[in-house]
Amino acid sequence: MDEALLRSLTPSVLAILVRRGADFAAAEDAVQEALVEAVRVWPAEQPRDPKGWLVTVAWRKFLDGARADTARRRREGLVDEEPAPGPAPAVDDTLQLYFLCAHPSLTPSSAVALTLRAVGGLTTRQIAQAYLVPEATMAQRISRAKRTVSGVRFDRPGDVATVLRVLYLVFNEGYSGDVDLAAEAIRLTRQLAAQVDHPEVAGLLALMLLHHARRAARTAPDGSLVPLAEQDRGRWDTGSIAEGVAILQAALARDRLGEFQAQAAIAALHADAPTAEETDWVQIVEWYDELARLTDSPVVRLNRAVAVGEADGPRAGLAALAALDDALPRHTAVAAYLHERDGDLTTAARLYAEAARKAPDLAERDHLTRQAARLNARRSR
Repeated sequence: MDEALLRSLTPSVLAILVRRGADFAAAEDAVQEALVEAVRVWPAEQPRDPKGWLVTVAWRKFLDGARADTARRRREGLVDEEPAPGPAPAVDDTLQLYFLCAHPSLTPSSAVALTLRAVGGLTTRQIAQAYLVPEATMAQRISRAKRTVSGVRFDRPGDVATVLRVLYLVFNEGYSGDVDLAAEAIRLTRQLAAQVDHPEVAGLLALMLLHHARRAARTAPDGSLVPLAEQDRGRWDTGSIAEGVAILQAALARDRLGEFQAQAAIAALHADAPTAEETDWVQIVEWYDELARLTDSPVVRLNRAVAVGEADGPRAGLAALAALDDALPRHTAVAAYLHERDGDLTTAARLYAEAARKAPDLAERDHLTRQAARLNARRSR
């Protein structure tokens, strides 16, 4: 059964139910039930119109729930509106649904979490990792958001900034694993850029294109991660890089700097360097300074420490790192890298091994384990 197809259809099916009058929480439950039914039925015979099948089944599940609900009288007018058999409309409702989920009754962080879970297809654990909070905390936040929007009318879309945050996090999750998810985030951001004239929308699109241009070089044939400095730059997508740089330059010319433009500027400097050794680290540090001013993010400061280590030497990088909380994700890995650059292979090997134990996924754990083994082998010679 094609799980990717189910994932791609889910937002449109959910949007159709919401547009027909279902409140968000009930519509999401109905769609999830329809997906379970698809997993059970489709392996034997996949329908010719998968989207239409999901809409029909989800709508029936919603009506079944509505009949059992104490608010049945409010929904009686929906009972006779079951979609007619045949192909479902081909309209792409996904971006509209992102705006609807960013409802004014929700805080921006709750709206982002709800949208990532319901529309973006991310798990609660993935969202929690993106927000640097425990999974249980994020589960409670999403549950509160569902309760808040349950029964409200989705006739007031949320703001662009919240939608951009959602698209950025969806892309990041896809970029670190599922390429299709990253491509979907780019597609939706292109749609948004065509509808909204805002430099940060352009900045996010540029950032996505510049990162996505490196996807073919990020892994070796055996699936292991390839660090940026070791990537074959001949495999980078020069067309996407050129497009991303052009979009970024037009956005920066408007002199309304935002965090996505600053991140894109850093990505552009990496893309512009013919080799890792020719990277303009001094200018990258300056952009990280701008980004830190805009966001005050500890993750930004962690990445800045790496850039300082490259621009001013590893001891300067370690000094910048010392000012940060060592509980930050990847803090130990950064410390290992900077100690290796400083020639302290014993400490670096120990820290790489420690970072591997903390790694959030198998690919990163394997990469850090290899780094520790490489240094231990060098020390034993």
